Amino acid sequence: MPPSVLDFEAQLAAAKRSAVHLEMRDSYGVGDEAADFEHWQRTGHRDVDPASAYWTPWVELVQRTVARGVDVRRARVVSEPVTDYIRYEHAGTVVNIQAGERVRWLPRRQASDIALPGNDCWIFDQETVLFNHFSGTGDWVAPGWELRTEPEVVALAARAFDSVWDRGVPHEKYMV
Repeated sequence: MPPSVLDFEAQLAAAKRSAVHLEMRDSYGVGDEAADFEHWQRTGHRDVDPASAYWTPWVELVQRTVARGVDVRRARVVSEPVTDYIRYEHAGTVVNIQAGERVRWLPRRQASDIALPGNDCWIFDQETVLFNHFSGTGDWVAPGWELRTEPEVVALAARAFDSVWDRGVPHEKYMV
């Protein structure tokens, strides 16, 4: 079951200072990108047009958020050699950056001493964590999101993100 877009957008709209995303899976199987991923696998061509129907909703959302002064960052922990999915993700990251995100990549072998949360997550203003729940095949599982505000949970996720970010390689320097 996909997460509620409205819940995520409400959290992003409420962010005042930062919205950071920690990704730790080597592949995702979410339905809304399945056709694009399959096309990339067949042709090697990735949609990198920020005005395309695929990207426009995300680009506009990030641009509105950044225009309010919110720092939007994404850190990805990846196994090496990378999976096809990570190559696909890397190829499209140029659009995330054009929208206003900053993105870094950390090889998993460099994360062994970082206490990472059990799930990917968004952290808003270091006050709220929105955990993403995926199946073993990488698709959303009900309810998709888990909102947490307990200080110890937020602190764990924020420390993990900061550690990954500090060690991560900026997108333009990370070669897959």
